[in-house]
Amino acid sequence: MSGEEGFDRRIEPFRTELFAYCYRMLGSVHDAEDLVQETWLRAWRAREQYDETRGSLRTWLYRIATNACLTALKSRGGRPLPSGLVAESDPLAPLVPGEHAWLQPLPDSLLGADDPAVTVIDRSSLRLAFASALQHLSARQRGTLILRDVLSFSASETAEILDTTVASVNSSLQRARARLRETGIRQELVGEPSAAEQRTWVERYMKAFEAADVEAIKRLVTEDVLMEMPPMLNWFTGRANYGLFMNWVFDAAGTEWLLREVTANGGQPGFAAYRRVGDVHQAHTLQVFTVTAEGIDRNSVFQGAEIFAAFGLPAEIP
Repeated sequence: MSGEEGFDRRIEPFRTELFAYCYRMLGSVHDAEDLVQETWLRAWRAREQYDETRGSLRTWLYRIATNACLTALKSRGGRPLPSGLVAESDPLAPLVPGEHAWLQPLPDSLLGADDPAVTVIDRSSLRLAFASALQHLSARQRGTLILRDVLSFSASETAEILDTTVASVNSSLQRARARLRETGIRQELVGEPSAAEQRTWVERYMKAFEAADVEAIKRLVTEDVLMEMPPMLNWFTGRANYGLFMNWVFDAAGTEWLLREVTANGGQPGFAAYRRVGDVHQAHTLQVFTVTAEGIDRNSVFQGAEIFAAFGLPAEIP
């Protein structure tokens, strides 16, 4: 391939979808960004070796990205969420921090709303529940399932990307699908409300949260709602338990909050919560919701300066 500027123009349209791929593989926004940069560097160094007659540019780039991801995963475990790792806890039990690396939420702003590549990204495959389920697969099973079932590469293309045989791809895919079924998570979200309807549910939740109205909050969540809060190991289910926990939150952290809307993981609505401390509001939690036609079904609550930074949010607001 000749012409450095021409090479840059040809590979640039794949940047966003490769970033989404690396996020699914690693479960980390920061790692995904680093691996896309690594992919670009490797592709640049090998640009003269690319042979258009032997395969598409997209397949070639995915092979480079996959190799980078698999190398990175040799020294790292999966990034699950607490509900997929430990037993359910009492909603009023002391919060217990875990030593694990947890799945991080993906800011939709990093997908580039004006990027044409976003239209070809399967949004359901970025949802927190599905992304967390992927973390329970081995690295190669994860790559196989994403390449085949999410990105729709053929078995032969997947074998080329993974540098293996079609038989090995088919076997790995069967094991990955079986393991995913055990988690109870499906990629497709049947009956998911429209984006506007989901945002309406969360806006009502935000008003109730700002008013510290626990009864109103309970009316907005489903009977079997799940709440988890990495890096804490604690998680629980049920509307009554949710109410008990929210009463504790407002008793412990006060009732003066500022909230900022966010959107994560391919369209999941949420908000950043800032707690009043003295003359400022300090970053407290970033909450991402799964919404069904019956209400809010899951609240994944994240903490940490790196989470707020990834969403371009300040650490405090005067």
